[in-house]
Amino acid sequence: MEQRIIGLETEFGCMINSEATAQTGAINERVVDAVKDYAFLQRKLGLLDLHARDYAFEPAHSGGFLRNGGRLYVDAVGSHEEYATPECVLWKDVVKYDRAGRRMLSQILDELEVNDRITFYANSVDHFGGHTFGCHENFLVDIDVSNMRSALGLLLPFLVTRQIFAGSGRVGGHILNRQNFEKNVMAVGEYEVDTMWVGDFYGVEIDENIPFQLSQRADHIVNAVSGRVRFNRAIINPKHDSFYDYSSAHRLHILFGEPNMNEYAMWLKVATTCIVLDLLEGGFLPDALRLEKPVQALREVSRDQTMQWNVRFANGRSISAIDLQRTYLELGQKYFSGKDAQTDEALKEWEIILEGLEKDPLQLADRVDWVAKKVLLEQFMDAENVAWNADILHSLDLEYHNINPRDGLYYGLEETGAVRRICTDAEIEDAIIHPPQNTRARGRSEVINALMEKNWNQYLIDWDWIRVDKERHLELRNPFHDYREEAARFIRELV
Repeated sequence: MEQRIIGLETEFGCMINSEATAQTGAINERVVDAVKDYAFLQRKLGLLDLHARDYAFEPAHSGGFLRNGGRLYVDAVGSHEEYATPECVLWKDVVKYDRAGRRMLSQILDELEVNDRITFYANSVDHFGGHTFGCHENFLVDIDVSNMRSALGLLLPFLVTRQIFAGSGRVGGHILNRQNFEKNVMAVGEYEVDTMWVGDFYGVEIDENIPFQLSQRADHIVNAVSGRVRFNRAIINPKHDSFYDYSSAHRLHILFGEPNMNEYAMWLKVATTCIVLDLLEGGFLPDALRLEKPVQALREVSRDQTMQWNVRFANGRSISAIDLQRTYLELGQKYFSGKDAQTDEALKEWEIILEGLEKDPLQLADRVDWVAKKVLLEQFMDAENVAWNADILHSLDLEYHNINPRDGLYYGLEETGAVRRICTDAEIEDAIIHPPQNTRARGRSEVINALMEKNWNQYLIDWDWIRVDKERHLELRNPFHDYREEAARFIRELV
């Protein structure tokens, strides 16, 4: 695929301090609804849905589309604030619009004057509550549906091992247990939607035998590929829906992902995944790359304290995660060097990162989240004379993901110039309001702005269409088209 549509969906953790709960009775559901409503009704950042996109999971007024072409909504399962970027084709744009969502939410908490009591986190695990929430990646792919499962078997080894540079890192671990709930720490939500269509529950136990691991989410993945995700989470969750279905291409939904605080890590994760998808679509990946047990390998790589990160192929041969990644890299260099500037840059940086991981991973704190977090924690442990079992390390782990630039530990590193950046602050601010100019997000944004200016109160908006009445609608079927002219004609008819 010459170009590829990409989008990220991030579910944010929300913590309300005990004082706020005692004084105001604040609960998570009220907070995330208040933030969502403020974004649309006070900040005027977009238009709330007037219709139910899904009666169980996205009822009317649970969220809406933003002026930047993205989407903000409350995820009914777990009552998370969730932000979806607009459709992007440039890998740096993915990072910019992801960061715009975080900046927007932090600003809203400031304006609501609750930032001292309520905190949002771009993380993926509740250490003591046993829950996990994700940062899902969406890629437009041109893979024959009849060959989908076989083809994805060649993508899985890359996804399993990319955590060596894309992992967010976490203190401790979780154990899933379907037989004995005696040590379970996870409480299932009181709302029906939390358990809808779930047929197989498990309990989550604290694993005290693991000090630190690469991934926040690896312990909670139980399948390689699956269409059902609640209590059945998979590395890949294929999607077939209209808004990511174009020509012969459709949406690939990667569940095994987690938010990166480091912009470079997020950029490299997206860039290398796109290159591997190019290899997959071109038929350039050899069958020998298939892993024996992808889900088991995922956990073993994440938990390997020796940082050898060995995995086993289906043919029984073992290889290090670095060498497996290098196999994909060399194929990318062979077939796609010179394709375009962003591909050449990604191939170069991919090689540099793998060389650094091989020589000394702990020298990559400026570019890899798990390394930066581990270095920070070990410095604290040395200074305070505490071990990995100290509860405060879980708190510090969490604060690394605090999206408030004044308080988050990651932003402290950013402020001192200790991390590599991809975007400027000015670019991120601009992305809160303005969409990418090279995808259909532009046309959607221009219509949203016009509807807001005209105080239009009858509309239906989705990723691939906009309707204002039975007769007037704008189709946005081609995600690569900017729909600038079509949107202008549509707006002129809004009388």
